Amino acid sequence: MSNNLKRPLDIMARLRDPASGCPWDIEQTFATIAPYTIEEAYEVADAIEQDDLSSLREELGDLLFQVVFHARMAEEAGHFDFEAVAETIADKMLRRHPHVFGNESVESLAAQTLRWEEQKASERAADADAKGRRASALDGVPKTLPALTRADKFGRRAARVGFDWPDADGVLLKIDEELKELREAIDNGEPQQAADELGDLLFAVTNLARHLETDPETSLRGTIARFEQRFREVEESYARDGRDISEASLDDMEARWQATKDREAAD
Repeated sequence: MSNNLKRPLDIMARLRDPASGCPWDIEQTFATIAPYTIEEAYEVADAIEQDDLSSLREELGDLLFQVVFHARMAEEAGHFDFEAVAETIADKMLRRHPHVFGNESVESLAAQTLRWEEQKASERAADADAKGRRASALDGVPKTLPALTRADKFGRRAARVGFDWPDADGVLLKIDEELKELREAIDNGEPQQAADELGDLLFAVTNLARHLETDPETSLRGTIARFEQRFREVEESYARDGRDISEASLDDMEARWQATKDREAAD
């Protein structure tokens, strides 16, 4: 093991030392550290989105340290250590790439993707069998994923066994149906039913994204980014006029919003 990789392992061992370590690090558990692990993964994604390679190097280090943290706690409990984590992922990558490390061959990216999914399904089935339960096409989708991402994965898993609309038109009809049911729940003054119908509508929209071969999470993030930029420009327009946006009329705000969109289109 290189010194650069050994250093964070040694640092974590020192931080977790019951006698001389850091009180905060000593008190942590898998559950308390998990939110930080998720946060660090998002910060990696943000650095990539910002095309900030300097930040990416730092954020990847932060994410690696999360792996080191979890591995150290597991080692202390006698389950596994960092070496076992590294060995497990190496073995998995070898197993899932027989066309690179074995005798199999693939003719296209689509064929390779299909083979990858088949291998993962086989692994999930073996895991379910080892645990004495029936395997499901939905096994292995983490509950902690963002809701849109999890919905998209469920839709893709169901589609692989044929539970899907034949095309985007079928999904659009489903969206119309869910929107009608949502309106009825609102009109009937049924807040819980409306919440349920809204969830059904959002789930249908994620399936539409899949049929359009786009990622719903990415699409929504793009919309949020555009909203943020436009709203900030509207705020700035009021600031230049010496006015408070909270005192403006909705019609005036809408006019400035539309002007911002028109400038974007012109550019």
